[in-house]
Order: sequence, then C-alpha cells, then structure tokens
Amino acid sequence: MQLETGRRKASRNGAIVFGIVLFTAAAAIVLAVAQLALGGIGVGAIACSLIAGWLAASSIHVVLEWEKAVVLRLGKFNRVAGPGIVFTWPIVEFYTLRVDQRVIATYFGAEETLTSDLVPINVDAVVFWMVFSPKKATVEVEDYAAAVSWVAQTTLRKAIGRATVAEVATRRDQLDSELKDALEEKLTPWGIDIMDVEIRDIMVPRDLQQAMAIEAVAERKKNARMIMAEAEKDISEMLMDASEVYGGDTDAMRLRTMHLAYESVEQSGGTVVIPSAFSEGFNIEGGSNPA
Repeated sequence: MQLETGRRKASRNGAIVFGIVLFTAAAAIVLAVAQLALGGIGVGAIACSLIAGWLAASSIHVVLEWEKAVVLRLGKFNRVAGPGIVFTWPIVEFYTLRVDQRVIATYFGAEETLTSDLVPINVDAVVFWMVFSPKKATVEVEDYAAAVSWVAQTTLRKAIGRATVAEVATRRDQLDSELKDALEEKLTPWGIDIMDVEIRDIMVPRDLQQAMAIEAVAERKKNARMIMAEAEKDISEMLMDASEVYGGDTDAMRLRTMHLAYESVEQSGGTVVIPSAFSEGFNIEGGSNPA
C-alpha cells in the first residue's frame, strides 16, 4: 500500500538532458566532419553520426549525488560507480540500475487480520529503510523496493496473529520493536537497512470498541475502590493508634477537641462558645484550679 504525500520527488531531468545533448553533440561533430571531408552529407554520414551519438551517450553517464550505479561487464558484476560522471565501455559495459541510497518511507498495512483472540482488525504502519549495499540490492533480489513492502506486510500480519487485540492496541512500542527486528533479519542479507518501523493507526470494529470502553471504565472503578479501601484501612489503623494515646491521657483528648473546634471556626468563620467547666477540667499538678 502506497500513500501519496503530495510532495514533489527529486527529478533526473538534468541527467536526461545531459544524455540528449551528448548524443546530439557527437552526431553533429560527425556530420560536420563529413561535410568538410566529403563536401556533402549522405546516408552513410547520417548513419555514422547516429552510431557516434549512441556510443557517446552509452559511454558517459551522470549519476546523482544520492545514487549509485551498478556496472556490469559482459553480464557479470564489475563495480559500483558514482556519484558524478561515470564512464563505461560501449557494448561491453552497462549499468543495470541506479540505486537510490536516501532514506525511503514505505507505507504498508494489514487489513482484516485476525488477532490471537480471533478479532479482525486493520493496522497501518510505515517502515523507514535505506540501501547500504547497492550490489546486494540488485544482485540478490529482483525488485528490492517491492520486496521491502511485501516482507513488511507479511511480518505485520504474523505479529498481529500472535497477539490479542488488547495487546496490539496498548503495546505499540513493543510491536514496533518486534517488526523492526524481524525485518532486519530478513532484509539485511539483501543489502537493506531498516531505520525504524512505526504503527500509524489501529482500527478495531466499532462493536468491540464499545465493549473495550465499558471494560476500561469497569477496571478504573475497580482500581478506585481498591485505593479507597486501602486508604480506609490505613485511616482506621491510625485512628486505633490515636485512640490508644488519647485513652490514657484525658488532657490530651481535651486539647484535641479544642483543636478540632478551632479548625471548624477557622473554616466557617463562625463562633464557638465553650463552657467554663470545660476549661476547669485542666488541673495543674501541685497547684490550684484557676478562679
């Protein structure tokens, strides 16, 4: 699956124009020589000019900065050339393919793929890759770009089939890492390096989305109740410890009561009337009660 981004790709028009100009220049030189030597241009001169133009165009090539040219000599691999001007022997040598060594983004997906719990889902992903060995990419595989796309798609389907729908939806990073490792294992022998794999979108059936949402809400309520229960347990233990402290000291209990009364007044802004008998309950050892 390919996705159009709307952005213009790099053009090879300059290299094509260079080849045309080279062909035209070589043919024109031959015709000029024939005109000067023979005093006219005949069929033979035209044929020789066309052959000269073809030989020149097939001997001098322009390879762009991000490209490599794989050159064969009599059908056997000879060298990797470029970038810049590349010279080849006419008829004896030719280059089969210009390999783009920039990072390439290939979009792929798995439609209606069953998870391990038999739920059909659609997953879209993108793989970033580049060719690090032009020789292997052209000699080991016929169409390396198509191979990347197909291998990525089949690997994604296998990874989805080993996981549940919940695992696919919640463990994207792990799935990305698993896909990257699997693709590297398969594509490295072909001279292709996997830079990164990213899951773009996971589409779960609408009915299942509602069920998963209900399950998630129930799980959160369960967790909230467990946290509240743990908090109540901690509070009850603290109150039991406090009761043991206040139970043996009546003055401490009175001070705590006055502190609670002060807090209520501070928050509400009201007034609390405390009976004088409450304060008379504080006795100083060895002294007398206040008047």
